[in-house]
Amino acid sequence: MKVSVDQNLCIGCETCPVICPEIFAMYPNSNFAYALIEEVPAELEDCAREACRTCPVEAIIIEED
Repeated sequence: MKVSVDQNLCIGCETCPVICPEIFAMYPNSNFAYALIEEVPAELEDCAREACRTCPVEAIIIEED
C-alpha cells in the first residue's frame, strides 16, 4: 500500500500524525501534513487506514497494491 497527503485539501488538523506518527507528520512552521514514507509496511496498514478514515477533509490518499 502507498499513502500520500493531498496538500490542496489538507487543513492541518493534525489528526493523522496523532493517530499514526510512524507515517504522518506536520511540516515545520506550516499547517500541512505529509507522509513520512510512501510505502506503508504491512504492520502499519491498519494505522494508515484509520488516519485516512478520520481525516475530516479526505486529504489522505491510499493506493492499494
